[in-house]
Amino acid sequence: MSSIYIYWDESHFWGLLLIRALRAWGVPHRLVRAKAISQGALDRKPAALMVPGGYARGKAARLGPEGMDAIRRYVDEGGTYIGFCGGAGLALSESKGLGLSPWKRRRFEKRLQHFLSGHMHVRLADHPLIPKELGGEALIPVWWPGQFDDSAPGPEPLAVFDTPGPDVWMADMHLKSLPEGTVGDWENLYGISLRPDFIKGRPGIAANEYGQGRVILSYAHLETPASPQANYWLGSMLADILGIEPNRAPLPAWDLAARPVRWHHPVLEQAAQAMDEIIETGNRHFLLFWRTPWLLGWRRGIPGSGINALYALIHEIMASEPNAEAEQYLLENGGRTGELVDLFRKGVTGYLLAERLGMTVLHSGPDAIAPETLRNQRNALFGKPPAPGGLYEELLRLLEDLYFLLSRGISDTP
Repeated sequence: MSSIYIYWDESHFWGLLLIRALRAWGVPHRLVRAKAISQGALDRKPAALMVPGGYARGKAARLGPEGMDAIRRYVDEGGTYIGFCGGAGLALSESKGLGLSPWKRRRFEKRLQHFLSGHMHVRLADHPLIPKELGGEALIPVWWPGQFDDSAPGPEPLAVFDTPGPDVWMADMHLKSLPEGTVGDWENLYGISLRPDFIKGRPGIAANEYGQGRVILSYAHLETPASPQANYWLGSMLADILGIEPNRAPLPAWDLAARPVRWHHPVLEQAAQAMDEIIETGNRHFLLFWRTPWLLGWRRGIPGSGINALYALIHEIMASEPNAEAEQYLLENGGRTGELVDLFRKGVTGYLLAERLGMTVLHSGPDAIAPETLRNQRNALFGKPPAPGGLYEELLRLLEDLYFLLSRGISDTP
């Protein structure tokens, strides 16, 4: 059976989510990096190239012109491209996009609209890629999605967003937890809307042909753990691509804190302890909380996504059996990793406490902590969104490289 390739660079937390899904279903796969793609790794004709969520512009920058051309050539010659969220954005006809789809990304009318997360009801098309058993609708998850600008003809919408599900949040507000009528009152009093109406009727998943190949783009995360209808659809889609009997079992729940430890190493244990302390500080001061055992929630403006990504990477690395390449990498980079972990722990702890102080004195002394001071502190640690930066970026790169070696991914071509 041919393998599926997963483009690993700039995938962060979302790459782990997809890898976990394929492992749970026993789908053969390999991680591949931009360098290998640009050197011809796709000439081996994998069953599909799957591109997880993450930073689309960063993915494009890593690929460069050679890697971008290699992906276009692979699909044009009959390959299948499947992109989730940031991976979908990479495929669009943007200035830094692959142009595999004639659609572009739709700009948000209001910044708050980007911070939609949870399950949405969708209406499904009658299409070979959609299992008949789902009927005409499904409940599928989105995590801070982009939107397609579907003004250009060509792609066929497979799923169109409808009404919010029971766990939808807008930024740090769980809509179903609000008393009935609250959102309407806010609209009347303050002119602020938290309703996800802006996404209703818009395509969330679409497919089109490109040359001899096909392109499947999804702003929904069908690989989300324990999301039965989304998982059923993704399992069916993979079976169609691989030509095998579908495994449609819901993906098991993912409890990061309960992952077994197979690699005991002082630097990794130091990193795990540091992240525990950071999250506990955030939790104790009402800045961070666990929405699920794998996904953090955070107060608006807190860089919870980056903290979540590091926490997940560390626990998944420690849950892996070490190999010689990974051990050597950590031997060479363990000193710097330990230094970064300590600097990051101190820096983020101080930043979180400063954010908490800023909230406390907001109404009694609004000038006590200027917003730009907190913003500069946050940017020094995490970079300016959406691109990673600061201490976070360097630590993230080290951990991503380490996980890649553990997975025995394709870093170059023979």
